[in-house]
Amino acid sequence: MNLLLCGHGYLGRAVSRDFLAAGWRVNAVSQSGGSSAEPGLTELAADLSSRESIERLAASVPRPDFVVHCASSGRGGPDAYQGVYRDGCRHLLGAFTGVPLLFTSSSSVYAQVDGSVVTEESPAVPERETGRILREAESRVLDAGGFVFRLSGIYGPGRSVILRKFLAGEATIEEDGRRHLNQIHRDDAARAILRAAGGGLAPGIWNVSDSTPLPQIECYRALSSTFGRELPRSVPRDLNRKRGWTDKRVSNAKLVASGWSPAYPSFLDAAESVAASL
Repeated sequence: MNLLLCGHGYLGRAVSRDFLAAGWRVNAVSQSGGSSAEPGLTELAADLSSRESIERLAASVPRPDFVVHCASSGRGGPDAYQGVYRDGCRHLLGAFTGVPLLFTSSSSVYAQVDGSVVTEESPAVPERETGRILREAESRVLDAGGFVFRLSGIYGPGRSVILRKFLAGEATIEEDGRRHLNQIHRDDAARAILRAAGGGLAPGIWNVSDSTPLPQIECYRALSSTFGRELPRSVPRDLNRKRGWTDKRVSNAKLVASGWSPAYPSFLDAAESVAASL
C-alpha cells in the first residue's frame, strides 16, 4: 500500500511513522523535500499551491492508495491559506483522481461562542477569512468523497503553546477563564488518520479532539498545582485572534463510536511528560 503524504512537519512525521510501522510505503512531500534513509520512506519536494508542481509529482510517484494533506500554511494569512489549503486540495484532487484524500482542517471553523458542544453536524460558519478558506477546501474534498478531519489544537512531545507560555510565566486567563480549550495529542491524531486509511472510517467530516475540553481556569489551576506555579493573571478576551474568538466544546463522540480512543483523553494526562520535552 502506498501513501502520498503532503506535509511532513510535526504531525506529518508522526503519520509517516505510523504508516511505515503498519507496512505502508510513504512518499512524503514538503516544500524542501529531504533525503531520508528510512526503509519505505521517500521524501520529495513539491509546491501544493502550484498545479504544475503537483502534476509533475503525480508523474513521478507510484499511484497512491491514499493521500493525506496535512501541510501547514506556515502561519501565513489568507494568501497562504488559499495556496496551501484551497488550491492544494484542488490540485491533489485533479492530479490523483479517484484516490481517497484526507484533509486535516481545524476545529476553528466552528465559530460558536456560548460554550456549547459541537458535533460534525453543528454549523461551521467561521468569521475570519482564513476560516472561510478552510471551509472552501473542506467542501472540495467532501464533494470528491474524501475525508475532512477537523483537528483541535495539536500538542505533544516538544510542542505545547499552553505549557510553554505557562512555564515561561507568559500565560494569561481570558476574563473569568470560562472559555474552553480543545486539544488533541499529535499521536492520537496520527492514529486516527491511519484508521481512516485502513478502512476503519467512512468518508466525511470527523472531529479529532480529546475527550476533555477544559475551561481555561480549570486547566491553569491544574497546571499550577502540578508544577507549583502561580495562577496566570486575568486579561480581557483577545478579539484579534487569527482564527477568531470562540468558546465551544468539540465532541469526539463520532470518532470514539468508530472504535478509536485517545491514549490521552485529557491534555492534563500528558502535561508532565510534554513539559519535560520542551
